[in-house]
Amino acid sequence: MNLIMGKVEKVNHLKNIAYFVAIFFSLSTVATTQALGQDAANSNPPLDLTGYWVSVVTEGWRMRMVIPEKGDYESTAMTPAAREIADSWDPALDTASGEECRWYGAGGVVRIPGRLHITWEDENILRVDTEAGSQTRLFHFDPSSIDPSSEHSWQGVSKAEWLLADGGREPGSSSGGRLVVSTDQLRMGYIRRNGVPYSDQTELTESYYSFTEPNGDSWLIITTFYDDPIFMTRQFVESTHFKKVDGSVWNPTECSAYR
Repeated sequence: MNLIMGKVEKVNHLKNIAYFVAIFFSLSTVATTQALGQDAANSNPPLDLTGYWVSVVTEGWRMRMVIPEKGDYESTAMTPAAREIADSWDPALDTASGEECRWYGAGGVVRIPGRLHITWEDENILRVDTEAGSQTRLFHFDPSSIDPSSEHSWQGVSKAEWLLADGGREPGSSSGGRLVVSTDQLRMGYIRRNGVPYSDQTELTESYYSFTEPNGDSWLIITTFYDDPIFMTRQFVESTHFKKVDGSVWNPTECSAYR
């Protein structure tokens, strides 16, 4: 019983942190933030996000651990156009048309249980590789490194910056700031495995926050804000939790419309 209660307390602790991170992020006009300089973004970041992180499914279990039934659209903010697409979802058709990666785009891939590997591509590009779908996301701290001719893709184009809270901790602290990533130029994808879509006009804003507990466990919370004028009736928000692990188990898989 004590073990069960301990797990329940852990889940509630993570949910509370995710909630306050989301509130802090969405109310940035109240909790003013300051951007760090862009010279060598990896030289003295407020958070060290590098390493391997594994999903800890503390919420959304039914939607993430199994493929929901067609028509199961709990908690989504779908327009009629989105519902029409979701109601016609067929993994066989996605596979036949070469669209089996729709669930593995930037708008969905962090929700797939599995591991992330975060490294520095160079001094101003943070790289995130996913086991699920063998995807790679590049977060550009220097906008000049972005190819202006980039086309819409599964991972889109991501711009990043470190933010510190006013009156907060100095760079290099384990909990003194967050990474904010803005992504556009996305191909249409799914936020749920059962065909709930986001459009190619979607703008994703993500807040990456990390902290270390007294027992040494390191956690990463990614709060994602979806703004989609085509398929969503309002801003949609989700938070996803990861725990830092060693890299002894790393098993990239290909995209599949069936898992």
